[in-house]
Amino acid sequence: MGADTAGPRAHPAVEPPDTGRRRWLQGAAVLASGLAATAPAGAGPRPATQGDGDGEVLDVLIIGAGLAGLTAARDLHRAGNRRFLVLEARDRVGGRTLNHQLRDGQISEAGGQWIGPGQTAVADLARELEIGTFKSDYRGRGVYCMGQGRVVEDTHGQVDMDPTLVAEVDALARSLRPVRPWAAPEAAALDKLSMADWLARRHVSEQDMLTWQFASVLTMGTSLAQVSLLQYLSLIRYAGGFQTLEGQKDAAQETRFIGGSQRLSIRMAEALKDFVRLKTPVTRIAHWDQPVTEVHTPQGVFRARRVIVALSPSLCHRLAFEPALPADRQRLQRLWPTHGPFAKTAMVYPEPFWFAKGYNGQIGCVDGPVIWSYDNSPPDQRLGVINAFVRIGEMPGDPAAARQRLATIYAEAMQDKRFLAPLEFHLQDWGQEPYTLSCVSPMAPGFLTSGLMPALTRNLGSLIWSGTETADLWYGYMDGAVRSGHTAALVALQALQSRLAGREVSA
Repeated sequence: MGADTAGPRAHPAVEPPDTGRRRWLQGAAVLASGLAATAPAGAGPRPATQGDGDGEVLDVLIIGAGLAGLTAARDLHRAGNRRFLVLEARDRVGGRTLNHQLRDGQISEAGGQWIGPGQTAVADLARELEIGTFKSDYRGRGVYCMGQGRVVEDTHGQVDMDPTLVAEVDALARSLRPVRPWAAPEAAALDKLSMADWLARRHVSEQDMLTWQFASVLTMGTSLAQVSLLQYLSLIRYAGGFQTLEGQKDAAQETRFIGGSQRLSIRMAEALKDFVRLKTPVTRIAHWDQPVTEVHTPQGVFRARRVIVALSPSLCHRLAFEPALPADRQRLQRLWPTHGPFAKTAMVYPEPFWFAKGYNGQIGCVDGPVIWSYDNSPPDQRLGVINAFVRIGEMPGDPAAARQRLATIYAEAMQDKRFLAPLEFHLQDWGQEPYTLSCVSPMAPGFLTSGLMPALTRNLGSLIWSGTETADLWYGYMDGAVRSGHTAALVALQALQSRLAGREVSA
């Protein structure tokens, strides 16, 4: 439920968990010894300055200070390179991860937040950054609402679904190739169907169909009719099963970061210091087909030999490229799905009193503003926090009215008037973020096999495409973002080393 998750355990359905990291470390060790030659003699640990017309050329310029861009920057720095910069349009780092600052120094995540089994890259990063994790608390009963109706049940951290149907979808997912499933021979047939089409051919109970709808909205940000069967199966394939993808117990919504998911990016940026520049939006990229590329911003022009573009394809479409990008890449960026923005709220209480009454804070509503709420209290539970994914179009525009609307829903669903008096209320509408556009990328039937996907990862001239959407595994999740950052850094290092080796041979 919800993108940008990753996890500490590997699943046999995907590659061995440490393969990518070992490959990176081996490659970086070989390359690092020669990288000092790419900087002038006497270059110190400070980043090269740029944007003032002095003609200085960076080795690498990274666009975007989310998990992908900062992971790439961190890898470059660890490999010994000091001639790079990270440019971020926002006034903060973290991309689609964001922490609400609560009282008493506590936080509540406003963006991607969970990690779970099979997604090891971000878990490795957290360990290296010395950021701990803790388990989500899902003990107790959840409430399902439709109109005035109310059903209470304990799901034990799993999605209540017909096991025969789960077994069928899991088996179909296992038949896919683990990487780039859209290139497989059977992909076209699966991509023609939406999840709604596939379910319509089966005997699915009304209750199970509602559960599928919840899963689609929470994971993909849209309805079953708008999601390709192939895309949804590929996510199940990465997770190792439907329950692992959608559940909490031993699943993708099980584990959180102490201090919130944005802390990963904050800690990387703190270590990189002046290598990261905020409030520096890129507007144009020129001469990407030449040895030196110009990156234009309101703060000046930056020049670099390689440019890592750690942005979603839809954001890339907002940039001007000179010369124009190839037609397939332009079309990919123009058509990339942007109809999956989320809105999340946080309600703060003196303590998580709902557990004492046997509730876990989870409410799923077929109608009204709340899609799904859940306990999001800090690990020491010094505060009680209920987060919710909400239908922003059904939320009152006035913050006080929105706060009261949610408080009333919680009080009625869990039958406790204490919900009517929250200490704080926070709302993050990602649809209003100018540098996000869409939290996830729900692909309609036919998109994955349209012939555009090769352009997603095909680097052009100096341009290296990065970001979670480009990951071979767990694209759309925090784990995919970290994986893509490792890959981009290694590609950049290899390109710089090849350039150096070529110069030495010609000499």
